Amino acid sequence: MNYSETLSWMFKQLPMYQRQGSTAFRKDLTNTIAFANHLGNPEKEFKTIHVGGTNGKGSTSHMLSSILQSSGYKVGLYTSPHLKDFRERIRINGKKVPKAYVIQFIESYKSFISQQSLSFFEMTVGMAFRFFADQKVDVAIIEVGMGGRLDSTNIITPILSVITNIGYDHTQFLGNTMPLIAQEKAGIIKPNIPVVIGEMHEETELIFLDKALKCQSPIYFADQLVKAKYDSDLKGNYQQLNIKTVIQTTVVLKSLGFRISNDQIKNGLENVMHNTKLKGRWQILQYNPKVICDTAHNAEGLKFVMQQLKEESYKVLHIVFGVVNDKNIDTIIPLLPKHATYYFCKPDVPRGLEANLLKDFFKKNGINGTVHKSVKQALSRAKKNATKEDVIYVGGSTFVVAEII
Repeated sequence: MNYSETLSWMFKQLPMYQRQGSTAFRKDLTNTIAFANHLGNPEKEFKTIHVGGTNGKGSTSHMLSSILQSSGYKVGLYTSPHLKDFRERIRINGKKVPKAYVIQFIESYKSFISQQSLSFFEMTVGMAFRFFADQKVDVAIIEVGMGGRLDSTNIITPILSVITNIGYDHTQFLGNTMPLIAQEKAGIIKPNIPVVIGEMHEETELIFLDKALKCQSPIYFADQLVKAKYDSDLKGNYQQLNIKTVIQTTVVLKSLGFRISNDQIKNGLENVMHNTKLKGRWQILQYNPKVICDTAHNAEGLKFVMQQLKEESYKVLHIVFGVVNDKNIDTIIPLLPKHATYYFCKPDVPRGLEANLLKDFFKKNGINGTVHKSVKQALSRAKKNATKEDVIYVGGSTFVVAEII
């Protein structure tokens, strides 16, 4: 198989949560453990930092990678989902895993993957771990896919765990209260391994303190400890919360023997997009009219993004918006501006919510808009309608942003 055929086999034959939803969700780590054993347990061959949370775990992972790269380390980075190319999920010092490696890996383990009925995420985690071990990385930053306790990445014993924050997302799997969700996220806390919590909240603080105590793990609440401010090329205002998490993480890493200077922290934060190729976080695609996209897709994330959107200067605000069909739209609509011109669209994945249905949800809440056959068509119409003094925002789903970057 060539690269395209390999990806087609991975995507179509096997379940993939990001595209399909609940049918691809696995409730235990049996498959992941079996695959890791079959691969020779590569996750034990390099140091790891495990990053979970509801929002910001991707940005936090990329910031940490950039800082460690600036400090001279060979850094593996595993994140999900990808925007344009599957290989974005698996990087070393910003470079994507080679196509040839993806092809070779699937060809070598296709029989086992099929026999074991591995999910897309399970096989991808195995591929990342084997690649990082083969390339002898100094450390790998591993982003949790969903939740924590039962996530496929949770077979690692990291040198440090990081939980950015807790919010309401994937409640059908993780629970519908903040404490229940926190318990799932706290599943990545390991015995005697330090953990950094990005934000302290009354509802979840005791959950983390109790788990850390049981594990005898040193625990640090970043927003209570970090006072200094740093700039970053990731310009979303919400990134300041992630930066505090990252700074506290570097403090702990230095106590573990990592050589990281203040200049390297500064350089790493100011060059995240260059060093790790991160996209889709308050990314400005063009000016006149100004087009902004962001991958925020739940109430907590959109709350911060909408606050920043209010700071923009414009005559008319145009919003290109699409979501997946398991999204709790009732928690999202109240956060969005009523006085904007809306263009509804369906992201091109099986989980995408039909644009007509999305329009109906908004109409019930007093917001009107037009329906478009695709994300690109919706953005094209917004650009035609907008003047140079207007702003166009594109978002609602990672998949929406992926189609226009």
